Amino acid sequence: MSYIPHTEEEIKKMLETIGVSSIEELFADIKEDLRPKSFNLPEGKSEFEVKEHMEKLSSKNNSNLINFIGGGFYDHYIPAVVDAIVSRSEFYTPYTPYQPECSQGVLQTIYEYQTAICNLTDMEVSNASLYDGGSALFEGMMMAWRITGRNKFIIDGSLNPIYQKMLSTYTKNLPFEIIRIPPHVNEIERDLIYKNLDDKTACIILQNPNFFGTVEDYTDIVEKAHSFGALAVISVYPVSLGLIKTPGEMGADIVTGEGQSLGIPLSFGGPYFGFLCSKKEFVRKMPGRIVGATVDKDGNRRFVLTLQTREQHIRRQKATSNICTNAALCALRALIFLSILGKDGFVEFAKLNYNKSEFTKNVLKEIPGVEILNTQTFNEFTIRIPKDGREVVKKMVDKGFLAGIPLGNFFKGMENCILITVTEKRKKEEILKFAQELKNEINI
Repeated sequence: MSYIPHTEEEIKKMLETIGVSSIEELFADIKEDLRPKSFNLPEGKSEFEVKEHMEKLSSKNNSNLINFIGGGFYDHYIPAVVDAIVSRSEFYTPYTPYQPECSQGVLQTIYEYQTAICNLTDMEVSNASLYDGGSALFEGMMMAWRITGRNKFIIDGSLNPIYQKMLSTYTKNLPFEIIRIPPHVNEIERDLIYKNLDDKTACIILQNPNFFGTVEDYTDIVEKAHSFGALAVISVYPVSLGLIKTPGEMGADIVTGEGQSLGIPLSFGGPYFGFLCSKKEFVRKMPGRIVGATVDKDGNRRFVLTLQTREQHIRRQKATSNICTNAALCALRALIFLSILGKDGFVEFAKLNYNKSEFTKNVLKEIPGVEILNTQTFNEFTIRIPKDGREVVKKMVDKGFLAGIPLGNFFKGMENCILITVTEKRKKEEILKFAQELKNEINI
């Protein structure tokens, strides 16, 4: 059945109401030579024909490649229950809960999401979510600026290069002094950070694990930053927190991250969500919104928007951010994902990633010419091979593999290096076949 939004009679009544005789008359202000003469649209099709056409288009997609790509966005398994719950109309269709008394369900899910993120990171307060990991990190940077009143920032060069570019774009016209520590596959050079730390520093920006996959304990760096009155902002990969030391345990002031790995499909780059949490003392400097619990006049537990420091709710000059909304549906997916796994399940989930990555490392290091550059890792690591990594990754596609991220695309001098990621989805036979094809490729 064709989709006809308005009948001829309805159109006639609407035109009469506004005092014009035809639809064409609505566009009279547009010069004749500027109006399109035709739209070159094909004839309409039936539902069956449209379905057949779309299936033909989708068959061109190659979705059978075995994925070893990570770098901030990961091929994790998503339980079917996540889609089942999030697709319920009461979750799927509501918009921003401007009227809390009418939006208790949505507000409760955001409140529980905030609680889950705080539990995951060992931080005290979380906001209602942000757009993605990069924008969340920028908001963390801006928080540090507002809190300290300082404009000098020390950024670890082993931060995700996508985030680094985003920070450069966001801060281009701001009065910031940015010091970048050179990228490093393994541990960060403490002396380089300490040499640049002073009483003008707003914060140090770190990532754990870093972009190359190395896991570090930043407790000493955090303490050193605090001794100068500076803050520590740490970007984290949430799945790794099932095993490694949390940023809260390290003493971090602000924690951000990309939430895609918590029950959200890769979907060619989005939509995702970013999370941001901090110590409670900084809550009034947080961007976006925070949902809190209270009681109504009858003593029943209820949920409200506790803080709304965005420009739509308060005077623009008083707002902490111009973020317009939060990624509530994606954040809800993360909440469902974490709730389904539970604490023990999440730890097991993290262990699967770690163990399969370690197995892959042990297999690859037996290949002549392959060098594992970092050993203290979670589920991704960097290798060096005797050929240009970009060419090898291209050729591995023909073998049925997305073989990782060629680091020569981002870092000068790393043309022969590849970042390889192994999630819980990879099977032993896939890993062994991947190793064999890589061996064949680099030894040709």
